[in-house]
Amino acid sequence: MSMPKVRVRFAPSPTGPLHIGGLRTALYNYLFAKKYSGDFILRIEDTDRERFVPGAEDYIVESLKWCGVAPNEGVGFGDGPFAPYRQSERKNLYKNYADTLVESGSAYYAFDTGPELEELRKKTHPAGASPLQYDTSTRMSMKNSLVLPAAEVKRRIDSGEKYVVRIKMPADEEIKVTDLIRGEVIVHTSQLDDKVLFKSDGMPTYHLANVVDDYLMKITHVIRGEEWLPSAPLHVLLYKYFGWENVMPQFVHLPLLLKPDGHGKLSKRDGDQLGFPVFPLEWTDPATNEVSSGYRESGYFPDAVINILALLGWHPTQAQEIFTLDELVHEFSLEHVAKGGAKFDPEKAKWLNQQYLRSKSDDTVAEVFQKQLSDKQKIYGFKMPDSEYLKKVCHLLKEKASFINEFWSLGKYFFIAPDKYDTDIVRKKWNEKNAGFFSALKEKFLVQKSFTHDELEKTFKQEATGLGIKPGEVMQLFRVIITGGAGGPALFEVVALLGKDEVMKRIERALTEFKF
Repeated sequence: MSMPKVRVRFAPSPTGPLHIGGLRTALYNYLFAKKYSGDFILRIEDTDRERFVPGAEDYIVESLKWCGVAPNEGVGFGDGPFAPYRQSERKNLYKNYADTLVESGSAYYAFDTGPELEELRKKTHPAGASPLQYDTSTRMSMKNSLVLPAAEVKRRIDSGEKYVVRIKMPADEEIKVTDLIRGEVIVHTSQLDDKVLFKSDGMPTYHLANVVDDYLMKITHVIRGEEWLPSAPLHVLLYKYFGWENVMPQFVHLPLLLKPDGHGKLSKRDGDQLGFPVFPLEWTDPATNEVSSGYRESGYFPDAVINILALLGWHPTQAQEIFTLDELVHEFSLEHVAKGGAKFDPEKAKWLNQQYLRSKSDDTVAEVFQKQLSDKQKIYGFKMPDSEYLKKVCHLLKEKASFINEFWSLGKYFFIAPDKYDTDIVRKKWNEKNAGFFSALKEKFLVQKSFTHDELEKTFKQEATGLGIKPGEVMQLFRVIITGGAGGPALFEVVALLGKDEVMKRIERALTEFKF
């Protein structure tokens, strides 16, 4: 018997921006599907209308597109054979499945109102006690179809009284969940309550909708975050109650993403406090106008973000850290996904982006930097350089930066002469002897025919030695004269790129302004 085609889904709720943990879930689903020539689906689970946030769905779609993790079918990516993929557009079908469970005795109608349940909690569960649960021990004292006569139940429903449908949890059973990462997990039904499957607003809860949709969409593997592991026994039970056990998907619960210190789940607050994003794109909350930073806006490359996420919980078989998306598809396996939480390391993320920056062509980097440079030109008024000059600047700067948006702060001296200098170095090194050296160097550079970095360095060292000065004693001072600061790319490559006229001006300015 042939195995069914692999079909996986990423099923976020449109309640806000896509957290990096959700993006990792999408990535692992994508890699698994591509590895086995399967299908990857985007399904929007928007049954919780109270938490629905306008714009969140578009944000999710745009995030996946930016990262290059495109589903085969689903919201924003084209209809497949199981459309629609937005649960709010499928709501008419869930009621029938809820009623089927009631008819089979696996679920029941509950008419208890919120205030009634709250009053019962106060009476039976004093402050500090365990919260009241609607379960095997309490349901027969509640207002539901297990207690009320059938005629009364019908009367209430026909009159339009609000109700929910709850699963009828078995009284004394063990439910086994087989997880491809964690092995067999056994949960006793005494630990589970009678969860609501269908709400009074006519919408299903996540539990009913995701099981029904996974069945109808022929999902073979449910790859989701660890936070859904406690719900897995309920989902297994629903497959049993529906008679779908032979097509139940295999479950995979991914490890949590932890804070950099390894303590606790990674949150937006951690990113805000420690200065790194936790969302793929920038997001403005429509309710509060609060802006959350994104990887794209922070200057990360999408392929670097994918590389970062892949290594958060998955361990390749070889000592390799830099992967293309195709290489990840080839190497990825669920067997090498860890059980324990994965600690997020923002410094490692920066390092990975730096490696991708260095691997990009000068043309590619220059194209991105030119857009940023245009904004600076409007402020500072310098002449925009030609493409060849810009590519050479990018070639030098990308070895020193982690992000393209650092280029201006690291190398604005390529476009405007420094107006501030490292005063500590000037104070320590600028003296009459060194001033004489730079005056002589200026004259040498002025008549030098070959203004290449090799010839410039040769001239510099010869002139220093001829004046009884060790080249190293004036090298840092020369950098300050040219760039304003103490660090940067190879100095004589910078000097050669700036050209003779500009270098002459900068040395002349130092000779005029520096005091000793």
